[in-house]
Amino acid sequence: MIETRRILLDGAVVEMRREGDLLLAQDGRAIACEDAVHLPPAEPTKIICAHLNYRNRLEELKADCPPAPNYFMKPPSCLNSHRGAVVRPLGCQYLNYEGEVAIVIGRTCRNVRMDEAPDYVAGYCLANDFALHDFRDADRGSMLRVKGADTLGVAGPGLVQGWTPAAQVLRTRVNGKVVQESSLKGMIWDMAYLVCDLARMMTLCPGDMIFSGTPANSRPVQPGDVVTVECEGLGVLESLIVEGAAPVSDEAGWPPSASEKVLGVALGAGLKE
Repeated sequence: MIETRRILLDGAVVEMRREGDLLLAQDGRAIACEDAVHLPPAEPTKIICAHLNYRNRLEELKADCPPAPNYFMKPPSCLNSHRGAVVRPLGCQYLNYEGEVAIVIGRTCRNVRMDEAPDYVAGYCLANDFALHDFRDADRGSMLRVKGADTLGVAGPGLVQGWTPAAQVLRTRVNGKVVQESSLKGMIWDMAYLVCDLARMMTLCPGDMIFSGTPANSRPVQPGDVVTVECEGLGVLESLIVEGAAPVSDEAGWPPSASEKVLGVALGAGLKE
């Protein structure tokens, strides 16, 4: 397997190859992984997320299994990186973690067979699809603000080539405590299926990311919490939760809310759309 990381080095964006605890540039420069300022591992034109793609998540939310995946999108402007700060706006309460594995597209992909889909994948990385459920009522199902707010799309720490999804265990921890755990075998639709399905209707471009879904037990986190996502072969992705300096402006739009629908999803009591 080969892992590359995009970092900010001496004021410029540089792609580095990981060798143990070091990151090496093609020009010979080196830096310790611990000392690097990480950037997202790719520059997507779009981020597409599979909704309810783990059996235990469906069971937790008392949701029926659809015949095929449902999706929503996160704007590239929400992208965040390893050890980045995830901002919970002042006055909001329900910022949930969602540990995932992300597919990164390597070449233009349109209308491909399922057995061809892996050939269009550049590699995989970890992701945390944070959700600000305070705006679930406002979005009325679109997930635009819930999932698209700045800093809520965490990906990294690097792009791993030659990694094959199988029965690896995906774990999310909050302050060191395991809060989500599932084998990738718990997915309803696997990585190749997701690529094939999406490419039927749209062109997937190099760098595009597909967040493949999260297991059960997505819950709210608090400012000061450290959230990590890990999966064998993909490393550890870390985020720090911080409180925003100001509340979301009330000059326009819907305010944050804490309805039964919001609490049902944020606290895992059931999916109420």
